[in-house]
Amino acid sequence: MFIVITYDIPDDRRRNRVAKALEGFGYRVQFSVFECEVDEAQFRRMREKVAGRINPDEDSVRYYFICQSCLVKIVIDGQGQVQREKPLFVV
Repeated sequence: MFIVITYDIPDDRRRNRVAKALEGFGYRVQFSVFECEVDEAQFRRMREKVAGRINPDEDSVRYYFICQSCLVKIVIDGQGQVQREKPLFVV
């Protein structure tokens, strides 16, 4: 599934921790926006990681699911492109 994740987190430390967690699942396309292509198990892990790093009384994280037929309809003005390949991490 292809998901766009946006967040509004006023605290710098929490915001950086959320971004770090999301980097393991997809690509940062704007300062507070990630695009991720994950399966259901990965999505659950991603949400658990993010939930453990936010303050639900102050922070907002949104997950937008983009269907496969809608992916070809994404329009980007300026720099960037939709990243479809999974990130590769060497440990």
